[in-house]
Amino acid sequence: MGLRPEEVLGVPKPTWKTDDVVMLEDMATRFLEAEVVPHYDRFEKQEIFDRSIWELAGQNGLLCASMPEEYGGAGGTYAHETAILEAISHVGTDGFGIALHNSIVAPYILHYGSEEQKRKWLPKMATGELIGAIAMTEPGAGSDLQGVKTSAKKDGNHYVINGSKTFITNGQLANLIIVVTKTDPSQGAKGTSLIVVETDGQEGFERGRNLDKVGLKSNDTSELFFNDVRVPTSNLLGTEEGQGFVQLMQQLPQERLQIGGSAIAMAERAIALTIDYVKERKAFGKSVMEFQNTQFKLAELKTEATIGRVFYNHCVERHVNGGLDPFTASMAKYWLSDLQNKVVDECLQLHGGYGYMNDFPIARMFRDARVQRIYGGTNEIMKLLIARSL
Repeated sequence: MGLRPEEVLGVPKPTWKTDDVVMLEDMATRFLEAEVVPHYDRFEKQEIFDRSIWELAGQNGLLCASMPEEYGGAGGTYAHETAILEAISHVGTDGFGIALHNSIVAPYILHYGSEEQKRKWLPKMATGELIGAIAMTEPGAGSDLQGVKTSAKKDGNHYVINGSKTFITNGQLANLIIVVTKTDPSQGAKGTSLIVVETDGQEGFERGRNLDKVGLKSNDTSELFFNDVRVPTSNLLGTEEGQGFVQLMQQLPQERLQIGGSAIAMAERAIALTIDYVKERKAFGKSVMEFQNTQFKLAELKTEATIGRVFYNHCVERHVNGGLDPFTASMAKYWLSDLQNKVVDECLQLHGGYGYMNDFPIARMFRDARVQRIYGGTNEIMKLLIARSL
């Protein structure tokens, strides 16, 4: 490819992109190109990554980059996580579920776990021995987390968990799962608790099928079943029951920002690929790039993507400094994922019939982009949240 996705917009380097963040992004790119890209078509067909790739990622410093060194991490910030996240989208290996593991699951343990929990789980997450997932969604509860029915009842020094979850990212590979439960169903949101389940050898825990999705085929996404699953009460995240909903609300802004990051990175890749394509592709005796419509379309897309990139960089700056509010994070999630889908759709159109062929990366991007407007809270829910700031 002629244009590098990270260079296609020409946006100046933000202050949070320090030399070590740039080095990590370069290292992540090299790792992905050498270890993941050659196998990615196979992962897409088998609808799951090889576990060994996770362990390789751990050996190469791509797991838990923002976790403190004392817990096996690299001592970085969200800036380091977005460097890895953006490399994944720039290279085109969007189904690799390490971003959820790194900057969604691990932070719950860091922020709410006891010292014993952090020392027990985070080092193994940093090596890939433990793969993380968070089980929120249920067949009857999606964006409405207060509607969760999975129960956790105390029995001596254990919780007994019963319920089912669906659409769980990393669901087939994960062996450390944060489960959103109701410890007191009569209290609604205030009766919600987060409980960690280590699945290896766990009686009563079952994985359902690896779900057949429209896109992100290489990422295992599953149903999970909990049938009288007994876990120690010490697996509760937080000092007491009933803190789960507040914990979720505190951590969801980073998840939503992360979705925005993968969105703008894919949009950059789509534009870079399309510029290369229309310069090479001939129609009516000249390159497709020479048509005014092509130039105008790409001018529009570059302008909007530049606005998106500047906004995302601004959000990361605020987040790294501890000042990103939930409303702005919701704006980033909804607007950047909407933009991503628009950019990819327009870029596919500029590919013509070849854009609809799975041999071309833009076709896979078209499929992979669609879910971004759904998970992490639908874009409609984002607008509801933003409206509360009016």
